[in-house]
Amino acid sequence: MSPERALLREVVRRRARPLVVGCSASMVHQTCEALVPLAIGLSIDHAVSGGAPSTILVAVAGILVLFTLLATCGGLAYWMLSVSVQREAHALRVQAAGRVLADPSAGQHRTAGELMAILTSDTTALAGILPALSLIVSGIAGLGVTVFVLVRVDLALGLGLVVMVPLLMIGVERIGPWLERKVAAQQQTGGLAAALAAELVSALRTIHGFGGTREATRRYRAASRVSLRAAGEAATASSVVAGVGLLATATVVVVTAAVAAGMALSGRISIGEFVTVVAMASFVAEPVQRIATGVQQTAVCRASAARLIPLTSGGVTESTSLDNLVPIARLPGLDVDLRPGEMLGVVTADQATAQDLSEALRTAARPGLLVEPPHAYLLGGTIQEALNTGRDVPQEWTQLSLTAAEAHTIQSESLLDGGINLSGGQRQRLALARALAADPPVLVLTDPLSAVDAVTEDAVAQKLRELRSHHTTVVVTTSPPLLMSCDRVVFLNGYPAPAIASHDRLMQRPDYRKVVLR
Repeated sequence: MSPERALLREVVRRRARPLVVGCSASMVHQTCEALVPLAIGLSIDHAVSGGAPSTILVAVAGILVLFTLLATCGGLAYWMLSVSVQREAHALRVQAAGRVLADPSAGQHRTAGELMAILTSDTTALAGILPALSLIVSGIAGLGVTVFVLVRVDLALGLGLVVMVPLLMIGVERIGPWLERKVAAQQQTGGLAAALAAELVSALRTIHGFGGTREATRRYRAASRVSLRAAGEAATASSVVAGVGLLATATVVVVTAAVAAGMALSGRISIGEFVTVVAMASFVAEPVQRIATGVQQTAVCRASAARLIPLTSGGVTESTSLDNLVPIARLPGLDVDLRPGEMLGVVTADQATAQDLSEALRTAARPGLLVEPPHAYLLGGTIQEALNTGRDVPQEWTQLSLTAAEAHTIQSESLLDGGINLSGGQRQRLALARALAADPPVLVLTDPLSAVDAVTEDAVAQKLRELRSHHTTVVVTTSPPLLMSCDRVVFLNGYPAPAIASHDRLMQRPDYRKVVLR
């Protein structure tokens, strides 16, 4: 079974109860609709054609009851399935967002805008498998009742319809994969265009600053045109599927009506039966269209499932043991064991190596390991909201974290747009305080104090060592105050093996001094 089908099956399994209720109500709705032509035909034969007034009243009352039942079941099916779609889409969003937050490597090859598109439109489209199945099942039920009634009216007429309809449905089903490919391309290009738009909006001030507005507009226009072209092709494919369904319906209606008219003229069927057959032939349009629409929506669901699978499959280990944390041992030429409670410094000779190291640590992240990005974003509208990590942390510990990061002196209580109303150093100190408040077993920091003054840097370095004495801390930096607080320092100087020693001993090396004192 393909991963897409497995995910769709899992969605159906989770919502099995409301799906069964919704499908059952939808089947009753379609069955009642299919019985309306039969009820009208019987009324003509037994009530209108010489029947007593009481018989006519009974026939009218029966038709009203039939319409009441089909309307009630139709409303119930719509309500059950709509609620299930919203709940399942929410569950998928939470699952995917939780996976990305717990394992950043799950979304490392996608931009923020593309992730947003997947977590919004694709989750809702995937949850649409529930009404899609309801359409198919209810369409089959309505079609089955129609065939049964026609067989009772005339065996040859019913059997002809039984043979004709499956052949038409097979033809509709065969163009499903083509539609799926077009929809997948539309979703992919739309996600990329949304991602580019999000990046351009976030960097709008910078773009205006260096005069890149024209180039940014050109790039977005190109991405938007590709997305528009894909959307047009997907719309064309959807229209073709819908058109094929309508053509199949028209074929069934015309052929059935023509044959029934000939039978009525020859006296083979009564007037009431002729009305029933013609009305049934007209009704066949709805179940056939339901099946075609269900097939079309299923193709859309499979395309969305393919985009969502990387964010929902797999998982991360629940262990927080240092033995299961492999943050830096996998890097080429580096084999360092983390010791519980130590503060380990990592010094690189160039910034590119430091960035590669931070990225490798981030993609290896798992429970128990927190890799704080060098450019952290502050969430929330106040400092207290920004420090809320979602963990059950005592207020006293949060205050200690603020003090250790020298962020308790920040006067502003409100945060605007990620903290743009704060200075770079203030944002950096608040981000460090948030990481300390999370209190992970292993904390990785990358240049956490690059934007603060020397006095503050020295104070934070001393308090950081004290606050993290019970856990392991890795600091990728060239800051002498931070390196002096480290138990060991790993110096990546381009040689096959890194130099590992204390900061004081490494300071005896000219190449190390050149890096940390520049």
